[in-house]
Amino acid sequence: MKICILGVGKMGTWLADALCFQHEVAVFDSNKERLRYVFNTQRLTDYEEIRTFAPELLINCVTLKYTIQTFKDVLPYLPENCIISDIASVKTGFYEFYKSMGRRFVSTHPMFGPTFANLRNLSEHHAIIISESDHLGKAFFKDFYGTLKLNLHQYTFEGHDETIAYSLSIPFSSTLVFAACMKKQDAPGTTFKKHMDIAKGLFSEDDYLLTEILFNPYTVGQVEKIRKELKDLMTLINNRDAQGMIDFINRVRKNVE
Repeated sequence: MKICILGVGKMGTWLADALCFQHEVAVFDSNKERLRYVFNTQRLTDYEEIRTFAPELLINCVTLKYTIQTFKDVLPYLPENCIISDIASVKTGFYEFYKSMGRRFVSTHPMFGPTFANLRNLSEHHAIIISESDHLGKAFFKDFYGTLKLNLHQYTFEGHDETIAYSLSIPFSSTLVFAACMKKQDAPGTTFKKHMDIAKGLFSEDDYLLTEILFNPYTVGQVEKIRKELKDLMTLINNRDAQGMIDFINRVRKNVE
């Protein structure tokens, strides 16, 4: 298959590397410097070159806030039979956009960072395929993600954002609050150091990615739950309510068993 990848960031580069040995791949980025680090692919810097390449599948890997506009910019240069695709971490507004374009589309979300994941063994990682997507597009990504041994899930556009708000927004928000309270520790405990490692990993991610996840419209409800539990915990601590604290611990322990 002829595949064009828009945006040569971390995920775009990883996709190009993962796909180029079994498909004819071209990568497009207006920043020529980024194209220096991709191999076994055609390197494109002008939309007219995309027209000449005539991809059968276009994977949009640019930052979320530019994704839809980039689609609009490139669509006039694509063949009518080209399937358009995104890997955005938040899908709000995408279904409406795709339907308005009248194009075949497939939307997915590989839920791992290529910088930190063990790319030789992705069996512990997950990928989501949006159920409203084109049948052939879904089949392609099921096969591609399946060969990587990723755990596959199907959600609607709305179900995806609800799931991401739970699985990413809660740990991201909790880690940000933890880091906001930090000061230098000369003798940090084991638990503190584990939390600090998580925080360092989070802050190694792209700032735009963190912002995209936290601006998910379903994040507010999840953060509100954190605030409620903190309020209840503060009440127990202020009242030195030993039995209440034990009950609280036993209640939340069940959540992680």
